[in-house]
Amino acid sequence: MIYKILADFVVLIHFLWIVFLILGAFWGRKYKGIKYLHIGGLGFALLIQIFGWYCPLTHLEVWFRSKHDPTLSYTGSFIIHYVEKLVYIELPRWIIFVLTLLIIVVNLLLYKRKPNKI
Repeated sequence: MIYKILADFVVLIHFLWIVFLILGAFWGRKYKGIKYLHIGGLGFALLIQIFGWYCPLTHLEVWFRSKHDPTLSYTGSFIIHYVEKLVYIELPRWIIFVLTLLIIVVNLLLYKRKPNKI
């Protein structure tokens, strides 16, 4: 049962990481450390797309699921079912690559934009 819980936790972390990659420039404009983490994450996401690698979080989740025996516990949760659909979206590889580039460009434009003076 612990492996099932850990696998579900990894899926949630994976989802939050994707959200961070999409929206991270909003926080990165305020905090330099987050900016470097965000830009590094975007670069890593681009490398994953270029070389066709799997995210380490995907490998970790698969490992946890392989350790779990589905006959001994509840098969899943409502939330995890739909979060997995978002994390592991079924689109052609080229569309995911284009979306990755678009996310990078939008975030870099946000970093270049001057902060609003209030």
